[in-house]
Amino acid sequence: MKNIMISNVRVESAVLIDWMLRFASKIAENKEMLTALDAAIGDADHGINMARGMEEVRRRLATYADEDLGAFFKTIGMTLLSKVGGASGPLYGTLFLRMGIASAGKSELTDGEFAAAFVAGVDGVRQRGSARLGDKTMVDALLPAMVALQRALEEHASLCEAMEAARQAAEEGMKATIPMQASKGRASYLGPRSIGHQDPGATSAYLLVLSATEAICQAAHSDAIAKPRSTG
Repeated sequence: MKNIMISNVRVESAVLIDWMLRFASKIAENKEMLTALDAAIGDADHGINMARGMEEVRRRLATYADEDLGAFFKTIGMTLLSKVGGASGPLYGTLFLRMGIASAGKSELTDGEFAAAFVAGVDGVRQRGSARLGDKTMVDALLPAMVALQRALEEHASLCEAMEAARQAAEEGMKATIPMQASKGRASYLGPRSIGHQDPGATSAYLLVLSATEAICQAAHSDAIAKPRSTG
């Protein structure tokens, strides 16, 4: 009898392209919701800006062929820096540029290397925005996701399982921004009036982690089906 198992996946350009295409679709689908969240505490343009940037990413990936993952992440980062306005462009741009530095010269990543690249990206966001957990920013979703990913891998989870833990942590972090008072960005100008609103940056960051989880787990399941593990 044979049993299908979740396996570790080689994180190569096809998986990463799938990640970005899924993220672009989720941003497009949730553009109005993201903009509404931003209207409550910001400039009412987060969904619009992110949708414009990710549509350009989608366009560029249609003809992308470079196997160097460092170059892949750099392409994403520079695209978002140039196409996304406000604070989101520099922050998301920095995330992917730092992931690119960590992935330079590699055509695929092990689970540990993917986690290390994600850590480098999140650290870049924290440094660029001078944000900490509890400031009501995208860091409130990204940092818990990063910690959960590292912890799960240390406990010998597959990358799919570790990303699911990261997704859950990101979702909890996103929802945790609702009762927070903002201390960074335009939302901080509202003082106590920022309480009761979910942070738009944390919301798009959750969609980023969700998209990565879907892409990685889809690849893992596909590989497991192609190569079923014999149990006797």
